Amino acid sequence: MLLLAFDTATPAVTVAVCEGARPLAEYTVVDPRRHGELLAPGIRTALHDAGVVRSALGGIAVGVGPGPFTGLRVGLVTARVLAATLGIPVFGVCTLDALAQAADLQAEFGVATDARRKEVYWARYAGRQRLDGPNVDRPADAAARLAGIPVVGAGAALYPGAFPDHREPQLPSAVALAGWVSAGLPTLPPTPLYLRRPDAVEPGRPKRVSPR
Repeated sequence: MLLLAFDTATPAVTVAVCEGARPLAEYTVVDPRRHGELLAPGIRTALHDAGVVRSALGGIAVGVGPGPFTGLRVGLVTARVLAATLGIPVFGVCTLDALAQAADLQAEFGVATDARRKEVYWARYAGRQRLDGPNVDRPADAAARLAGIPVVGAGAALYPGAFPDHREPQLPSAVALAGWVSAGLPTLPPTPLYLRRPDAVEPGRPKRVSPR
């Protein structure tokens, strides 16, 4: 199956066109402030370089996070609109799972990405099986749960004191998303995987002011 895969849950905008797990073309730019500007051109470039027209696609693989709201919204809205327009399925993939796929480690290991606010998103794996997570914690708390095993991802590289055995890759690859889907591994609905409550809350009822 021809897959269009992309992820916008981290500072990277990564896009790939794959035949099964085999990449035909890939486009990646790291710019945390321009997801909305970069994704559509990245899709056009990857399709052009692969020599594939949209109507030939059999499915879309999209990263669902965890990650910041703005970046996730760009990728997921694009995936849902394209899938509806083309009449093809869309497969959501946890961004931490994509990093685990790219790491290609067999023994137990961890994945950690930058969650901002001096926290990390993390999960624990044995091969492609997720054993714990995804979670969001302070680096020291995550490190205590991942002690004694290597940790991949930008979150581990950002806090080397907590994760001394940090390894590549740091950012997800769209090729890894396609590989995850092609391997028949668990996928998710194409909705944002949020691990925090929103900062904004609905205002409460106005307080009654009693007359003096």
